[in-house]
Amino acid sequence: MIDTQVRRAGRTRGAVAAGGETRPLPAFRAAAASPRSGARGSEPGWLRRYVIAVAGTDLCAAILAAITESFLQLQMPAPRSAAMFVAFPLIWLLLVHLSRGYEPGQLGAGSEEFRSLLRAGVLVMAGISVLSFAFDLHVPRGLVLVAVPLVVPLSAVGRYGLRRGLHAMRAQGRYMRTVVAVGREQSVLELVEQVRRESYYGMKIVAACVPDPASSGLLRAAGIRTIADLTSAAATARELDADAVAVTSSSETAASFLRRLSWDLEGTGVELLVAPGLMEVAGPRMHVRSFIGLPLLQVEEPKFTGPQRIVKQALDRLVAAAFIALVCPVLLAVALAVRVDSPGPVLFRQVRIGQGGREFQMLKFRSMVADAEARRAALLDRNQNADGLLFKITDDPRVTRVGRVLRRFSLDELPQLFNVLAGQMSLVGPRPPLPEEVALYDEPVRRRLLVKPGLTGLWQVSGRSDLAWDDAVRLDLRYVENWSLSLDLLILWKTAFAVIRARGAY
Repeated sequence: MIDTQVRRAGRTRGAVAAGGETRPLPAFRAAAASPRSGARGSEPGWLRRYVIAVAGTDLCAAILAAITESFLQLQMPAPRSAAMFVAFPLIWLLLVHLSRGYEPGQLGAGSEEFRSLLRAGVLVMAGISVLSFAFDLHVPRGLVLVAVPLVVPLSAVGRYGLRRGLHAMRAQGRYMRTVVAVGREQSVLELVEQVRRESYYGMKIVAACVPDPASSGLLRAAGIRTIADLTSAAATARELDADAVAVTSSSETAASFLRRLSWDLEGTGVELLVAPGLMEVAGPRMHVRSFIGLPLLQVEEPKFTGPQRIVKQALDRLVAAAFIALVCPVLLAVALAVRVDSPGPVLFRQVRIGQGGREFQMLKFRSMVADAEARRAALLDRNQNADGLLFKITDDPRVTRVGRVLRRFSLDELPQLFNVLAGQMSLVGPRPPLPEEVALYDEPVRRRLLVKPGLTGLWQVSGRSDLAWDDAVRLDLRYVENWSLSLDLLILWKTAFAVIRARGAY
């Protein structure tokens, strides 16, 4: 699958000419929200309105944070302190802007716009501290202890609400960016499938340029016009009034081709997006380093040890222990329901493979009849994942009445918190595989075992049981290669909504 990192044409022309690439944007799809430039004029009207709405949301969040702090004060603030509260919303907007929080290319997709809020929050705290010390200002402690910590989540919630509305519009085919895809037919087809699967990022491929347009039957079957060959990519984009040209990774799209294409697109306002061809490697690991005058792309090794991993392990155990204490009544109620519904043990224990290939007993509430494994052979012809190693049936007759409810809301997986507490699993990670699955792994797929399996992961928030085997593997490898604490927090946030929607749970 194509890793969807991007390069803007204006930033990459020199790097492409030298055979290198510049620092990537967060994701290929995130660039779909970026504005038109150059000869085509400014960004579209809907995008300008969206940026204004985001700024308005941040302003309201700052005002609400300041008002909340004022209500919590036990005495009336001094005039100088009152001036600080009046200035606080404007200061917040300025610092968010300086943190690139209003760049159109970062809005509506990815996590970068939320990171900009965190950076702005840190700048506010640092700025208040410096100003207070330098000018001997009486800054209310509540401003630092209440208003600043409150404005960041309030702004994030407001932006998330706007994003959900934008995604709903894009699901109806509105506010989309038109793209001409360039490359080999199979690479373009993979890009088309990914863009359609993640339509909420706002990209729509309207045509393709391939080496042999006459024999591109797969793309035509997918509803994509193959208008011309690779040499006509720029002309095709201009003719169709496309917003961008997306170049997939293939030998035909080498540095000389990209250099010529970037020249042809100069002055048109059409963006040039390039997939770097480094499978599942994301921006945090990719950097540009200058070597003998040439900009070269450096790919850092994935980090499987170090302070962040220690923090992750500590958080796993602390959060698991706290959550077990919080949902203890739910655990008891579910255990009683399983016991009453059908004969058999309350817990289902299954051998899974953990980090480094070590076996462990994974715990789940039993959601099937007691002899489910014995009945599996009779149901092999109904397996919906025959293309891979997973065994999934939408209406599995072995699932009990209580089990269907448990699976719908992932309640059957709650006992895995004890696996997390024991250090066998993590809150976030790849799906824990069965031994027979691991026995058939090839070398790339075995990289899933470099980290602990997770109670949730990218597979959980991207379709769950609806995912094909290749997609599940791709997501697991993406997590392994690009792990970070911020990615874990994002996945945990999305897991809550995936469980509520119960999409792909059966």
